[in-house]
Order: sequence, then structure tokens, then C-alpha cells
Amino acid sequence: MADWGPVVIATLLFVVLSPGVVFQLPAKGRVVEFVNFQTSGISMLVHTIIYFGLITIFLIAIGVHIYTG
Repeated sequence: MADWGPVVIATLLFVVLSPGVVFQLPAKGRVVEFVNFQTSGISMLVHTIIYFGLITIFLIAIGVHIYTG
């Protein structure tokens, strides 16, 4: 049996937390902008910290597992 939980969670978080795809925090002119497809260095840093925090919570603290087969 393969554990697909980490793969699915990491992929979903990567897609959702890519700066500018769904939201960008901080934005160029505002605090938050939605679907602007632009990014900056500080925005990448903030989204990386959010990604690390959420992946840690889902995989280590909660222990999400999805088994196949």
C-alpha cells in the first residue's frame, strides 16, 4: 500500500499557495490582492513560511494518510 497523503497535501498546498495564483500576501499596492499573477521577493518569502507551517501541521501534527491498493 502506498501512502499518498503527503504527496496530495503538498501538491494542493503548492498550487493554492503559489504567489499570485489565488492570492498574494503582501501585494504591491495593498495588503492582499486576488488573482493578479504577479509576485515579488517578499511575497515569495511570506508564502513559503505559510506553506511550511501548513505542511507541518497537516503531515506531522495531524498525520494525514491516504492509502491506495
